[in-house]
Amino acid sequence: MTDIIITNIEVVPGRTITQHLGMVQGNTVRTKHAGRDIMAGFKNLVGGELIGYTELLTESREEATQRMVAQAQAIGANAILNVRFSTSSITSGAAELFVYGTAVVLE
Repeated sequence: MTDIIITNIEVVPGRTITQHLGMVQGNTVRTKHAGRDIMAGFKNLVGGELIGYTELLTESREEATQRMVAQAQAIGANAILNVRFSTSSITSGAAELFVYGTAVVLE
């Protein structure tokens, strides 16, 4: 796998953008696990972090980011700038994690 710079800013200090390749994106849709829902219900009574959901979101971010990077590499980018994450509810119990940014070639 080729190294690719991923950043949430619009430029990479000390580097020049030589080519703008357009938007790239990655997403994943995940559903909740019944066991996680039960444990989340208990946590609602006593408070605290919902570790199962934290792990689910971490895995979702990683998967969506890998898909975005693969798309950027396929079009010849060596960097993705201005990266943003978004989540949305798809149906009851399912959510999408979406990541997008601008694929560029840096010198």
